[in-house]
Amino acid sequence: MAETATLYFLFLSLATPLLLLAILLLGSWNKKRLRLPPSPPSLPVIGHLHLLTKPLHRALSSITAAHGPVVLLRFGFRRVLHVVDPAAAEECLTTHDVVFANRPRFPSTRYLSNGFTTLGSSNYGANWCNLRRIATVEVLSTHSLLRSAAVRAAEVRDTARRLFVDAHGASESRPARADVKVLAFELALNVVARMIAGKRYYGGAESEEAARFREMVHEYFAMHGVSNLQDFLPVLGMVDIGGAKRRAVRLSAKRNQWAQRLIDEHRIAGPNDDGRRSRGRTMVGDLLDMQASDPDVYSDEVIRALCLSILQAGTETSSSAIEWVMAEMLNHPAAMAKARVELDDVIGTGRLMEEADLPKLPYLQCILRETLRLHPTAPLLAPHESSADCTVAGYDIPAGTMLLINVHTMHRDAGMWEEPTRFMPERFEGGKGEGQWMLPFSMGRRRCPGEALSMKVVGLTLGTLVQCFEWGRVSEEEIDMAEGSGLTMHMAIPLEASYWPREEMASVLRAL
Repeated sequence: MAETATLYFLFLSLATPLLLLAILLLGSWNKKRLRLPPSPPSLPVIGHLHLLTKPLHRALSSITAAHGPVVLLRFGFRRVLHVVDPAAAEECLTTHDVVFANRPRFPSTRYLSNGFTTLGSSNYGANWCNLRRIATVEVLSTHSLLRSAAVRAAEVRDTARRLFVDAHGASESRPARADVKVLAFELALNVVARMIAGKRYYGGAESEEAARFREMVHEYFAMHGVSNLQDFLPVLGMVDIGGAKRRAVRLSAKRNQWAQRLIDEHRIAGPNDDGRRSRGRTMVGDLLDMQASDPDVYSDEVIRALCLSILQAGTETSSSAIEWVMAEMLNHPAAMAKARVELDDVIGTGRLMEEADLPKLPYLQCILRETLRLHPTAPLLAPHESSADCTVAGYDIPAGTMLLINVHTMHRDAGMWEEPTRFMPERFEGGKGEGQWMLPFSMGRRRCPGEALSMKVVGLTLGTLVQCFEWGRVSEEEIDMAEGSGLTMHMAIPLEASYWPREEMASVLRAL
């Protein structure tokens, strides 16, 4: 009892000054007579945190349903602007693009972002501009992606080969079973790792390095998706609850060591006599070549930051999208059948589809767009933060306000979409969906630079799986489409599916 009383007294002692500060801040706003957005009643210290449930995007949507499309909330000591109005969202990301180009600095992500220096976490400024330029011009440009097409083709074909081998003897009456979540994660990770450093970690001979790498990646995504109250209630940061800070520091060190090891391996190996590197063209190799002429711009720190940013974003977005697309098609077999007919008409059954075939498959593109409409990888986008006072939708928004744009809610707006919760790829056929408001990859300066890469990986994977195999649900019940929590939206229940090779594609698959 004495111990509990002591902790309670300590909390009150620390919380009271924060409460007084909040009252003073609110008083200063009133003195300026700011026209702030509407806000539901809040509690002392915690603000509106008590209204939040998981998944967060749905909880926030419920709040705006009662208080309007532009709402000002308070998560502990942080002001949060929540937007579900397309016009207001565009205003934030176009008119006030520079103002909202910063990222909120959460204590929980300080270490996993190397002190907020990675592409996704860095504030708008010289470091971010340098990273963004390198990523969009040197790594993820149309020319660079065309050059790495062979890597994506090889990994997708290897996935098809392994599925074919595992399905030996399988048929409609006795199908094989696939863990789609694991399959998508391994494929996406191999693609990104090979593009970054010419190394693959799944599907080959087991190694100690591969095991360590997989453990590190899984640990990162597990920690990255956890909400931390200390981000909004600094008083809790005085106590390392559950050892989260220690784990983050340890994991950050491992991630930096991994990235630096890739750099050192490339540096030691160097180019061959003909100027080519033994692992082929990789991001690390290209950036090291540039480092020789401009060491400040292409420093080891910059290369490490890009390695970690692209590894995280490239794996997470692509693997989640593959899982959602497959889940929707398993629940809507008519859409899968229509996609297969298109594949057979355009490509035939004598070869595997290639990345260059994607523009010739309009219905497949409709399926991808409809899935991104219903299941955007980042339902609230990545959070922004205002660096100066501004006006949004006629409301005064103070500097330092965190911005959450709820694209999940806007993509399901009944005023914009017919039967908004229904999976209906046909809504995009023949350009019918042109002009409809969608923002799965954000817009403006902070638009996702990996959008083209993700769409290529997802499109090629989806097309190959549908072309080569028949797919079905593991039970007669529909797939549970419940959403998990976190900044990125994954399926709450990992997707499994039954499958067997198509007879028409058997000879092609045997030749892989």
